[in-house]
Amino acid sequence: MPLNINLQQILLHWMNLAILTGGLYFLLYKPVKDFMDKRAAHYQELEDQAADKLAQAEQLKADCQAKLDAADEEIHQERLQAQQAAAQAAQEQLAQAEEQAQRIVAKAQAEAEQSKERALRESQREMRELAARAAKKLAAKPGADFFDQFLDLTEGGRTHEGR
Repeated sequence: MPLNINLQQILLHWMNLAILTGGLYFLLYKPVKDFMDKRAAHYQELEDQAADKLAQAEQLKADCQAKLDAADEEIHQERLQAQQAAAQAAQEQLAQAEEQAQRIVAKAQAEAEQSKERALRESQREMRELAARAAKKLAAKPGADFFDQFLDLTEGGRTHEGR
């Protein structure tokens, strides 16, 4: 062997290197690689959970916003209905008040008409009584002017009744 190269020693060194490499692979590289893979998977799982929770939170936020919008719309609708009901109630009260006012006016007119008729009947009755008294007094005084006597009696009756 020239140059002092022993093929058997080279093969043994190669075999030692292969055994050392294989041993180191099984003893160090594979457990470290498995640890790193597990760690990466764990962090990926945490990231996925965080993304899911974020998506759930966004969905919950959207649902809450939709519920708030629906509640706002419902409140707006109820407010409109309440305003319409109040306006209708006010309109009904106004109509009732107008109707009551018309009844009161009609009643007052009827009472005024009755008072007027009663006053007219009373004045006619008083006129008849005066005319009857005047006729009695005229009939009692013969020879006098009837017209002058009537005027005297009515003036005297008026001053007498006015007191």
